[in-house]
Amino acid sequence: MSVVLLGYHNMGCRALKVLTELGIEVPAVFTHPDSPGENIWFESLADLAKDYGIPVYFPENINDKRWITLLKHISPDVILSCYFRQMIKAEVLSIPKIAAVNLHGSLLPKYRGRCPVNWQLICGEKESGVTLHHMVLKPDAGDIIGQKAVKVEPRDTALDLFKKLEDAAEQVLKKYIPLLLKGEAPRIPQDHTKATYFGGRRPEDGKIDWKQDAQSIYNLIRAVTWPYPGAFCNVEGKRLFVWDAQVHQDLELGVPVGSVQVVDGKVMVQTGKGCLELINVSFSNKGPPGSGRVIPGEIYGSDSVVLE
Repeated sequence: MSVVLLGYHNMGCRALKVLTELGIEVPAVFTHPDSPGENIWFESLADLAKDYGIPVYFPENINDKRWITLLKHISPDVILSCYFRQMIKAEVLSIPKIAAVNLHGSLLPKYRGRCPVNWQLICGEKESGVTLHHMVLKPDAGDIIGQKAVKVEPRDTALDLFKKLEDAAEQVLKKYIPLLLKGEAPRIPQDHTKATYFGGRRPEDGKIDWKQDAQSIYNLIRAVTWPYPGAFCNVEGKRLFVWDAQVHQDLELGVPVGSVQVVDGKVMVQTGKGCLELINVSFSNKGPPGSGRVIPGEIYGSDSVVLE
């Protein structure tokens, strides 16, 4: 039995490790070259596959005739997609003998689409998880094979949650890929009336709106903190990145939204509801929080500073 892996990122690496541990043949891996300018903090699936002696391909479009011909020649039992960044069309989905399946970083049908880890934190979810599902033409809409839930803690960042989901993904793949290959895996239709969709995110989407309540702002901060591009605001013409903060939902300073005051030695910002204590900020997002960290003296010492 064979599984062709379409993947990228740590999830793709986890999937390849699981398939190898299960003794399943992986005749080919399809992945992406790293994007210029992207912060590459994750493992390389291409390097891992090469270490295992597996042929690696970098299609610009997996649906092109060249790759369809190759996949038909390989004739896999299953195609498994794990954080592959291209939409897969009908002709590719029809190639495997058993199924074409995808691993998604949410409990479907909620959070279909792009960047599910970040969006779930932004929306304040207390539970997340992974879903292995059949691929169809509509994104993340196919029948569910299996899921694994994880708890989202109040201080979890996107990286914290991603690590939890990696572990959950490993458990799901170990349990359900062998069942899929034997024709014994569950197949549960999604309730499409409960589906939610989210799109991709750009660095500029990290702009803080101080009119929001403190908890909502903190959720954005933890959703895009390092190694993601970071939440930011402007102070006196400079961009200030906020990497960590603490919510004081019941504290009101009686000053305009975005105003900064020092309260008991803590740097507080008035939000639309409650205050946010700044813990880790910098004027650069070119290194991990704590490297070159600075909370400027004017934020500590002046009640007239307003963050925008």
